[in-house]
Amino acid sequence: MADTDAEMNAAIARARATLPVFWASYEAPKRTETEHTLKVRFPSTGNDEHIWMSEVKKLPGGEYAARFGDTPRNLPGKRLGDLAAFKDADISDWMFMRNGKIVGGETIKPLLKSMPKADADALRARMEQP
Repeated sequence: MADTDAEMNAAIARARATLPVFWASYEAPKRTETEHTLKVRFPSTGNDEHIWMSEVKKLPGGEYAARFGDTPRNLPGKRLGDLAAFKDADISDWMFMRNGKIVGGETIKPLLKSMPKADADALRARMEQP
């Protein structure tokens, strides 16, 4: 999606506003809360690339490091599983699993309308708040 997409930018704003929910679970996850991931913005030619990152670690000095959870499309030399550092301002979304359901994932919601109905319905069923 374009960096100027209003619906996606609103989803990013909602996700950033609720980041404390993510960090509370990350710091002290309940037994049923797993798979904490962040979506991070990386500058690239044209639109910036927002990509899910796994194995999130807090670094000294307020930065973070994580591994690419998806294959980057517009980040030359970067691959699935590569480690990358980023700042809080680069976080565009978050999610984790609770009781087998996706918690968070605000930027997924605007994408549902462009998916085949069966795929979108299946994904909605996996979300705690579709």
